[in-house]
Amino acid sequence: MYDLVIRNATIVDGTGKPAFSGDLAVTAGKIAAVGTVNGPAQREIDAAGKLLTPGWVDVHSHMDGQATWDPLCSPAANHGITTLVMGNCGIGFAPCEPNDAAHDRLIAVVEDVEDIPGAALHEGVDWTWESFPEYLDAVEKFPRAIDVGAQVPHCAVRTYVMGERGSNNEPATAEDVEQMAAIVKEGLEVGALGFTTSRTELHTTREDAVMPGTYADENELLGIGKVIGELGGKGIFGLVSDFSDWRQEMDWMKRLSIDNNCQINFVLFFREESDWDRVLQQLDFCRAANAEGAQLIPHVGARPVNILLSWDGTINPFSFHANYAPLSVMSHEERLAELRKPEVRAALLAEDEPAMGDEFMDTILSGWDKLYELGNPPNYEPAPEDSIAAQAAAAGVPPREYCFDLMMKNDGKNVIYFPCFGYGANDLSRQVALLEDDSTVISLADTGAHCGVLCDASVPTQMLSYYVRDRQRGHRLALETAVKMQTLDTARCVGLEDRGTLEVGMKADMNIIDFDELQLEAPEIIFDLPAGGRRMFQGARGYVATLVSGEVIMENGKYTGAVPGQLIRGPQAA
Repeated sequence: MYDLVIRNATIVDGTGKPAFSGDLAVTAGKIAAVGTVNGPAQREIDAAGKLLTPGWVDVHSHMDGQATWDPLCSPAANHGITTLVMGNCGIGFAPCEPNDAAHDRLIAVVEDVEDIPGAALHEGVDWTWESFPEYLDAVEKFPRAIDVGAQVPHCAVRTYVMGERGSNNEPATAEDVEQMAAIVKEGLEVGALGFTTSRTELHTTREDAVMPGTYADENELLGIGKVIGELGGKGIFGLVSDFSDWRQEMDWMKRLSIDNNCQINFVLFFREESDWDRVLQQLDFCRAANAEGAQLIPHVGARPVNILLSWDGTINPFSFHANYAPLSVMSHEERLAELRKPEVRAALLAEDEPAMGDEFMDTILSGWDKLYELGNPPNYEPAPEDSIAAQAAAAGVPPREYCFDLMMKNDGKNVIYFPCFGYGANDLSRQVALLEDDSTVISLADTGAHCGVLCDASVPTQMLSYYVRDRQRGHRLALETAVKMQTLDTARCVGLEDRGTLEVGMKADMNIIDFDELQLEAPEIIFDLPAGGRRMFQGARGYVATLVSGEVIMENGKYTGAVPGQLIRGPQAA
């Protein structure tokens, strides 16, 4: 007898092959049969008229803290994500010296760089570990609904070994590098999926300093990376970089990869339209390098790098107005009551727009041609005529006034969308081109991070509901392609060969989806993190059920209480 049979589904198996109608059986957490399934089961689910897909695999999350207190890693499970990988961008919580000062230092980096409320981390993270192996043990002990894998973060390792010298980005000595390499090797041996580092000046602290490891030289990076070779290529080297000198940067990546049989996952994004040619050259470099034996895997986003502006979030177009300062520390209810007063509105609108002397910040405060109402359902591909500038002109009102009134909609929860990097073409054509490139992998959801301005964990839902079904401003993706991008391709790029397809012997992580009803909900700020911490949450409709190892963890948007999730220790064979 099977544990579970799902019958009459439209099966999109993750391999890229055409969808087909059939049944699927589960025994002991694995797929036992696919096609026509005869025989009884302890439970049957009729999925007639519904899609059956593998569970989504999110390879770029920042759940390193939340995974120790939240079994759902919300909002991951709300969007059908059944596996996520954390420890990206060199950021994490282990190793760490067992004292408050060291804990505070790492929390400050995570709060500043990833916009995760420090108070929530102070209350939610229990610090029962010092070493990275002890951190994995702590993650493993916590009951969870979905699977998580971890990577060794450069920032924590460097700070642990070098102290203030590491935090200040002083050059590492040969002895420092040797100690860091030993820690990384130990982490890989006990189950880390890889090692990650950050080389971008976008990752800065509140003192406007780059995070530890940003300026690490080749000796440090290659000295750490060589341990992957010593372990027979076990483990991935991950990084995010500004690529200010991209040829030099990718040259050492190529050498590291070839010399150590090492896969390198790197974030590939661009800021301005003028950077697009550079992106294309990097893709060409990867193809040529991989033909020589390298393993360079560009990770790309399905959305432009974006931030969501709101009254309750981290920032909004009025944040630096003098008359807004007393409102910024109020609760939602108190702030909204003040904003509804005509005299408060008038005072805010009467102020001169503050000049921050920074193009990025000035755009947030007054770049009306680049700011949009996100709307409900959310529109992540607005046209120029959808901008606040264009809409305000059509309405015959100043754009700042128009924006204020937009934000007051939906009980003051309406969100303004700012696609800040990678939207120079004013559509998603660049993102689609990157997604369709044979050498790339979808990534960059930043699940769990940038809590006050972002919720890109919702991308899997957008991939099917928009890129496959609803898109009008460009060509659509095939359903089978979009599913494969988020299952087989993502699982394999982090060494997980036991999931990502609906084939016999694979792990029974699955989504049952009402494709016609699948839809993103409007994002909003909620206050459910430890210590009442805020985060941007975005739900979804249309997920009938999400299963991990054959157990239903989400049913029609509600958590069932099941905890079949596990810590993933190291690469997984089929």
